[in-house]
Amino acid sequence: MKISTLLDQIDNGQTALPEFQRGYVWNRDQVRSLMTSLYKRYPVGSLLSWATDASKVGHRGDQHLNAGTVNLLLDGQQRITSLYGIVRGKPPAFFDGDERAFTDLFFNVETEEFSFYMPSRMANDPKWISVTRLMAEGSEEMTKSLPDSGEISIDDLSSILNRLNRLRDVRDIDVHVEQISGEDKTLDVVIDIFNKVNSGGTKLSKGDLALARICSTQPDARVCMRQALEDWKAQGFHFSLDWLLRCITTLTTNEARFVFIHDLDGEQFIRGLNKAIKHISYLLDVIGDRLGLDHQQVLTGHYAFPVLVRYIEEQGGKIGDETSLKAMLYWYIHSAIWGRYSGSTESVLSRDLDILLDNQPDGIQALIQELALWRGSLKVRADHFSGHTRGNRFYSLLYMLTRVGAAKDWGLGIALKKNMLGSNSGLELHHIFPKHRLRAFGYDRKQVNSLANFCFLTKGSNLSISNRLPVEYFEEVRENYPDALQSQWVPLDESLWQIERYPDFLKARRELLAQATNALLDELYHFDESVEPLAAPAPERDIPGGIDSEEEEQQLRELQVWLQSQKLPDGELEYELTNQQTGEPQAILDLAWPEGFQPGLDEPAVLLLNENSSLILAANKAGYQVFEEIDKLKRYVAEHILDDHYAVLPDWAQHLSKDAIPVAEWVMDNNLPEPVVGHDVQNSSRSVVGSFELAWPEHKVGIWTNQGRANPIPETLVGWHLYSLEEVSKAPTLLTQRLKEASVA
Repeated sequence: MKISTLLDQIDNGQTALPEFQRGYVWNRDQVRSLMTSLYKRYPVGSLLSWATDASKVGHRGDQHLNAGTVNLLLDGQQRITSLYGIVRGKPPAFFDGDERAFTDLFFNVETEEFSFYMPSRMANDPKWISVTRLMAEGSEEMTKSLPDSGEISIDDLSSILNRLNRLRDVRDIDVHVEQISGEDKTLDVVIDIFNKVNSGGTKLSKGDLALARICSTQPDARVCMRQALEDWKAQGFHFSLDWLLRCITTLTTNEARFVFIHDLDGEQFIRGLNKAIKHISYLLDVIGDRLGLDHQQVLTGHYAFPVLVRYIEEQGGKIGDETSLKAMLYWYIHSAIWGRYSGSTESVLSRDLDILLDNQPDGIQALIQELALWRGSLKVRADHFSGHTRGNRFYSLLYMLTRVGAAKDWGLGIALKKNMLGSNSGLELHHIFPKHRLRAFGYDRKQVNSLANFCFLTKGSNLSISNRLPVEYFEEVRENYPDALQSQWVPLDESLWQIERYPDFLKARRELLAQATNALLDELYHFDESVEPLAAPAPERDIPGGIDSEEEEQQLRELQVWLQSQKLPDGELEYELTNQQTGEPQAILDLAWPEGFQPGLDEPAVLLLNENSSLILAANKAGYQVFEEIDKLKRYVAEHILDDHYAVLPDWAQHLSKDAIPVAEWVMDNNLPEPVVGHDVQNSSRSVVGSFELAWPEHKVGIWTNQGRANPIPETLVGWHLYSLEEVSKAPTLLTQRLKEASVA
């Protein structure tokens, strides 16, 4: 079937995507490679479609399908979507992804190179032709202005027309479409076929498979779920589709495994979806109001929600008495701080659901007993606050203590409660002992960033304290607001306020924090640990990693802003890496992408700044692609995902040839002087006889290509050190050595 025919079938509703297909995930490099292969008439693989009754299967998007049989693409979605976007200049109706991947593809009529639009290379160069415009307007229209530009001769015009016609004719290339059909090709069979033919691509998760079966009869289900996720995101909570589906599964089937949802019909699922959304929103309101956990970073226990949703359903949609509500919150806090669902989530959820349902009406109490048997003890000890990052689970506990207790702001004296309103409602993290003063005194980064050195203040108060030591500002706070220090669990022994006694200050404050936590938990629910003999609790283990300084955090947040501007996931700050079998935390990763930069397409990635080799090895063993420098991560993204090598280069490098980019990166990585790009070489008569790709006139160092090389070398270059681009690319240390020698001279 011709590509143009296939695109027409998409327009008229004969070809679509099945609901279980994931969205568009290709990057620009893959699109460019596809077009290059088609232009060169290389094979690009066959397609696989499923011929089925349009009325009996769900499809993606709001596309109107023809009555009767419709062809649903099982293999080839990424290729056909890319071609549709390039040829039509817009995404197809079933599109779900980033259309920039196929927007603004250009073709060089001279070099026959495909590249995405870059103003620095193409703005004033008529040899670069928009592929989409070519498809719409034709070859002759695109070449009308070429002879007038002076860049192309009349003699070359014929070969250029041939190239453009060859490119436009990719629409008429035949691709083989293999079709499966028949009554025996049920949805289950087709999904199994899909996963087999996509073995090299994005396989469907168990959640995808379950949702696919539901969407075959309730095509709006996925849309409703995504809308709920967007609504929660607007409130500061970031949940996944699989997480919401897990909540629906436990609510409707009393089971944790997705396989049990297969027995539901579409109407049962929609009722369960609506109830789950309502129950989750109720839980967020309760946890926010009672515990002050009001945004994603501090809501560490949201993987307990599938159990809680089932419990809320058992209670008729809300908890009617204070005692039950407090017991639920007690269990929720413990499940969060001990990481109950950090390991083999499905099996642990199944066990806890059974305990909940088998012990009604005392299911929550039974779950608390199970936690105690699992943990050995539910008492919080001082050493539990020995962590040193915001990725630590006890960071959330510190925030919760601040929001639910009597904690007061040190600059305004106001209570920092969860329902605090007005311009001061947002809290900032404050280091009680300033970081740079501690570092200057010789304390290491773990001590500097200890949880016991953290508190929360309003922004104005945080700024007003600035970098003063406690011995310099505590007395002022105590004079203005006598009980404000102890309200934030500060030891009142003034000798501990001296920087020399900082370790003792941390030890004393950890004791106060543990006491406050246990008091809060006992107020919610009294659990008598003497009822049954419990195993001795294990000592708290130090968890490596985490953000080292404000400077590091600022760099990471700037990187996140850059990634957002590229419409890529911005990653998770201080992500907890856990053992998938035991759930035990292994490390805190500075900035992580657990599902990769392109979820479903590439491997997990992590950025680790100034971390030791053992942490880097742990991330590698966990399957993460590790970056240790921000610039190198950005270059990887630019080259492998955006297909724009120039996206992260400075202004001076925007006009370099692609072959010179590695040299430019070497210059930046080694802090070498900024070169002049395109420096003209003149002879003694001031005639231009050559051109350097990169030059350092003050150091008399130049790099040129074969095209720019002066032949013969003019006398004006006597004393210069001349290199070819090829030799510097192979041995860039030559450049480093020469420039350093020239600087010394």
